[in-house]
Amino acid sequence: MTSRVRVLGVIPARLNSTRLPRKVLRLICGKPMVQHVYERARLCRALDQLVVATDADEVAAACRRAAIPVEMTSPHHASGSDRLFEVMGRRDAEIIVNIQGDEPLLEPSHVDSLLRPFDQPDVQVSTLRIVIDAAEAQNPNAVKVVCDAAGRALYFSRSVVPYDRDASGDIQYFKHLGFYAYRRDALQLFHRLPPSRLEQAERLEQLRFLENGVAIHVADAPVATVGVDTEDDLRRVEEILRQRLAA
Repeated sequence: MTSRVRVLGVIPARLNSTRLPRKVLRLICGKPMVQHVYERARLCRALDQLVVATDADEVAAACRRAAIPVEMTSPHHASGSDRLFEVMGRRDAEIIVNIQGDEPLLEPSHVDSLLRPFDQPDVQVSTLRIVIDAAEAQNPNAVKVVCDAAGRALYFSRSVVPYDRDASGDIQYFKHLGFYAYRRDALQLFHRLPPSRLEQAERLEQLRFLENGVAIHVADAPVATVGVDTEDDLRRVEEILRQRLAA
């Protein structure tokens, strides 16, 4: 990644999440979750700009109280990538990083790993993966990714992929971590394309790129995170952070 390439980090923070309502404002060790995400992402030196994007006045107010840059976006966006597209139109950046607002254990090294593939000029989109065991692969909330030999995504699924037909127990499963980086043109293309059939079936927006022939490069994440989708996730993250504060 050369210094001439400007990188914008955006944290989409939707208030009306379905599985865990109002999760970006849920308190973890006394701070709203979105504040934890911002403070972790701010440590990444590769980001020239970092902003929260939301359609909720309540989220914007919480960000302003914590001195977090925030931009209001349309309430009609169907995906976080569409929200990034709106913010991109107001900012000067060549690469845009989508940092999920429910990843309070983010490490700066996650963003560094995400950006590394862009040293190759043909890379348009990147994301992250991490090894998981067969038990975790059964969880539909853990999105699995299968890649080709060059590290490009073949498919993302909530189902268990690949399928161990012979029950060998020798299958390597990878969980997709929901961080993305896009070149500006790729994000513009995503916004122009209609939602695809596989995207709608799996409820995974990244499949829109694959169905339209846009390669997604998948880098190995340096460490696992705990994305917050449930009350149990929230309690687990709070315990981890409390242990860190006590250390």
